[in-house]
Amino acid sequence: MMSSSWDGSNDPGSQSDDSFMFERMHIEPIYDAFVCPLTKQVMRDPVTSENGQTFEREAIEKWFKECRESGRKLVCPLTLRELKSTELNPSMALRNTIEEWTARNEAAQLDMARRSLNTGSPEKETLQALRYVQHICHRSRSNKHVVRSAGLIPMIVDMLKSGSRKVRCRALETLRIVVEEDDENKELLAEGDTVRTVVKFLSHELSKEREEAVSLLYELSKSETLCEKIGSINGSILILVGMTSSKSEDLSTVEKADKTLENLEKYENNVRQMAENGRLQPLLNHLLEGPPETKLSMAGILGELVLDNDVKVLVARTVGSSLINIMKSGNMQSREAALKALNQISSCEPSAKVLIEAGILSPLVNDLFAVGPNLLPTRLKEVSATILASVVNSGEDFDSIPLGSDHQTLVSEDIVHKLLHLISNTGPAIECKLLQVLVGLASSPTTVLSLVSAIKSSGATISLVQFIEAPQKDLRLASIKLLQNLSPHMGPELADALRGSVGQLSSLVKVISENIGITEEQAAAVGLLADLPERDLGLTRQLLDEGAFRMAISKVIAIRQGEIRGTRFVTPFLEGLMKIVARVTYVLADEPDAVALCRDQNLAALFIELLQTNGLDNVQMVSAIALENLSLESKNLTKLPEVPEPTFCASFFSCFSQPPVVIGLCRIHRGKCSLKETFCLYEGQAVLKLVALLDHTNVNVVEAALAALCTVIDDGVDIEQGVMVLCEAEGVKPILDVLLEKRTDNLRRRAVWAVERLLRTDDIAYEVSGDQNVSTALVDAFQHGDYRTRQIAERALKHVDKIPNFSGIFPNMG
Repeated sequence: MMSSSWDGSNDPGSQSDDSFMFERMHIEPIYDAFVCPLTKQVMRDPVTSENGQTFEREAIEKWFKECRESGRKLVCPLTLRELKSTELNPSMALRNTIEEWTARNEAAQLDMARRSLNTGSPEKETLQALRYVQHICHRSRSNKHVVRSAGLIPMIVDMLKSGSRKVRCRALETLRIVVEEDDENKELLAEGDTVRTVVKFLSHELSKEREEAVSLLYELSKSETLCEKIGSINGSILILVGMTSSKSEDLSTVEKADKTLENLEKYENNVRQMAENGRLQPLLNHLLEGPPETKLSMAGILGELVLDNDVKVLVARTVGSSLINIMKSGNMQSREAALKALNQISSCEPSAKVLIEAGILSPLVNDLFAVGPNLLPTRLKEVSATILASVVNSGEDFDSIPLGSDHQTLVSEDIVHKLLHLISNTGPAIECKLLQVLVGLASSPTTVLSLVSAIKSSGATISLVQFIEAPQKDLRLASIKLLQNLSPHMGPELADALRGSVGQLSSLVKVISENIGITEEQAAAVGLLADLPERDLGLTRQLLDEGAFRMAISKVIAIRQGEIRGTRFVTPFLEGLMKIVARVTYVLADEPDAVALCRDQNLAALFIELLQTNGLDNVQMVSAIALENLSLESKNLTKLPEVPEPTFCASFFSCFSQPPVVIGLCRIHRGKCSLKETFCLYEGQAVLKLVALLDHTNVNVVEAALAALCTVIDDGVDIEQGVMVLCEAEGVKPILDVLLEKRTDNLRRRAVWAVERLLRTDDIAYEVSGDQNVSTALVDAFQHGDYRTRQIAERALKHVDKIPNFSGIFPNMG
């Protein structure tokens, strides 16, 4: 009967099997008077009804309630005799007797439980002992003091080391029950390494142990004094944060872990750890709602975190405005913390855009230009410059974002002048960041022209070029990238600066020549040189003297042969190298050394090979342009045959004169030609490859290929033979197709010129005269083209008899 005194309803979830052993430990039996006739349990609050029967108060009151609700007569549940009253009288004497009896028996049972709580006891006895401890704690909160006084808590903790999984789980569960709503027991449990041991259970493979461990930690975390200790255990917060986002954990376990973390938020160091492990919301809440000293601390923590880009956007949206306000109005310590936090979250494009919307630009610029009491120390100016660089490189339209009330923008002349002045009067770190600001402004088509105008008016071009020689790699890279972005818009000025300076051009060539793979700096340096004016003879001569062309050619060959491994910069690097190499072909007529270089390096063959680099449109286009330049020079380089002087007889008698027969002459140039020496496209078998490019999807490639093909039917060569070469390469129809497609004005102009040359051959003219589409295209060019195109279209139409020869619409231009 003893087991029934505390098993069952008084101990939810317990099993009577766990308590059989304690049944035999009674020092005296249960008396019938102790047992409620309704519940069959030992009474705790015995009361007597008007007819003298004794019941458990709760049970008899429930009986009376059921009688009233069902409309039955009020009767005694034992005698079934009607009762006149529901009045109940406490049986104090009986209650005291029961409590004394219970105390004596519980002491005996507790003693037995104590003896069973050791590693040498059988598993079943240990489980029964732990269940009994749970039972007495459930019965009365005062029993938790009894458990503590009896020294059971350390013994239960020792059970966490048991080899039995059931014992470990039961021990965790028992400890949770023992410490519930009892701060003294919590403090006792937290002594030593017990909390660390409990935390270790969080990473156990068995879900039941994890569930019990997190439930115990949740209870312990309700004590403020223990929150710090839990957080100080290495890995505790990391594991808890992981559990809250786990899809494999039981829902109740996830909820307990989440609530535990909420309790741990009371300590700043715990908040820091949560943030470091991906749980940022507590930190953001403290930053938004905490007192000034807490905000300062949270901003400082935020500035030290390493965040994913998605998280940066979340942080910017949540606390961006608050951080900007601190940056604007706080003391120097607060401003520093806010700046460092903003620096951390501004380094990705989406978050930078959020900060721009929150109004970060004006205070940043003010901090950089400020003088007097609000002057930032240099280390913080560097942070401000770094944030501004990140923000400017976000891709926003800064031409339309006002700075302050005077409606200036970042590309207003005054602002740019101040930035340039600051660049010239600060240390390398700030110089680098401010140059990156200008890089961002120069990268946008909406701001680059305003920036170029301001740079020109400031006279700062030479100063910017001088940074190419900076020893600091980041500073040098920023400078080269800026100049690369500016070069399409101020190429002559940059070329003048590079030609007139000492060392900058050599430095660029040195950067490109380094054998360290392909770096961003090398790609930018190549891009800068590639965009400078191609026909600047002085610059080309300097590049020849520097050995830049030979170096660039060797790099191109190395990339083609796979000796330089591909990186994300390999394509712009190769394209830039090709433009650098191609510029030597623009000065062939004026620079003998350029001709010698092209011959020595067999450049024509290299360009022909690169016509077939499918997928690299710019390389194909530049190669075709270079071949056009080389081919235009072929007629000047070909070696015409020497005709021997006529003999004495031949000079008087024509019958003695026979025309000399010279073999091995070029059909087009009428002389001795070769690809290497005279750059002849026919001898180099390039015509077929150029014709193939006329079907390219990129109109710029088509235009370059057509321009190169036009050199074989140009003035100064045998046009008739050139047309025959095009026919043999099946190039006539593709040229006509280019005319019909009308893709751009330049392409149409070039196609009209080429078609007119083709139509000088009667067979082609006869065949084309029946093609109404070609005639229509020529008529359209005749009606809508520029003056020169209309003139050529008129001649073409005459060839196909669409315009009479005597029309004379245009004067003969010779």
